[in-house]
Amino acid sequence: MRELRVLVKRNCKLFFKDKGMFFTSLVTPLILLVLYATFLSDLYKSSFLSSIPENIKIKESVINSIVCGQLISSLLAVSCVTVAFCSNLLMVNDKISGARRDLLTSSINPAILSLSYFIATAFTTFIVCFFALCMGFIYFAIVGWFLTILDVFALLLDIVLLVLFGTALSSIINSLLSTNGQVSAVGTIVSAGYGFICGAYMPMYSFAIGLQRVLSFLPGTYGTSLLRMHCMRGGLNQLASAGIPSEAIEQIKNSVDCNVYFFNNKVEILPKYLILIVSTIVLIAIYVLMCNKRKKKISKQ
Repeated sequence: MRELRVLVKRNCKLFFKDKGMFFTSLVTPLILLVLYATFLSDLYKSSFLSSIPENIKIKESVINSIVCGQLISSLLAVSCVTVAFCSNLLMVNDKISGARRDLLTSSINPAILSLSYFIATAFTTFIVCFFALCMGFIYFAIVGWFLTILDVFALLLDIVLLVLFGTALSSIINSLLSTNGQVSAVGTIVSAGYGFICGAYMPMYSFAIGLQRVLSFLPGTYGTSLLRMHCMRGGLNQLASAGIPSEAIEQIKNSVDCNVYFFNNKVEILPKYLILIVSTIVLIAIYVLMCNKRKKKISKQ
């Protein structure tokens, strides 16, 4: 345990010591929030207003809160995974610099070393995502706060699960990388592609039916849906209190992926959590198997 604690501390210190990497990870969610609010808020607002009957008057703060919920959930859904890949670059950098080889030759157990990367990545990613969530709460407070205490704790749980999912996924992929070129290629693909396949940039509802069914097999889709639901539930409840028909509210939930369907079957909240948890456990198991295989290879050498 002492070895593990020392390695985790070392990995976290190296992440925070690299000011460029740390501030990039920290500032990126804030930049995305500003960009989302600047370029997408009016589009989202128009979309919601078009779903509301003209004879029903809704407070602007309610609409702003719903729009804010969609923006914040998109930001968090992407950050929990992309920041994990950024935080986990230390694993690759240690290979490139030879630090990993030096650590292993000093009688450190390879399994302990791999576990230290995982824990340090999860910890640093959660710090960045928690900062992004706090920025989101400030945004909610400015435009219209309708979140309940239950929503706040649910969002924290969602972030923890998605951070673990992102950490497990990045650990598997980054463990296969060994050059700066590979790191750049994977980073570009993940940054550009993950937001689309998880439904953060564009709701799955706007995709073709075939693509929706393909994306319904991906765990990240359900993580985004959980964040959407907990960020927007307060505002949507206000719409119900204002007299908006339940059918219209369900249509709004469908259009922003609060409701997700697996081959036309609505996936409830508990199955969403189970899918995300089981997927994370499977990814962690794969990472453990890869580490054990690498350990046997090292021992033979």
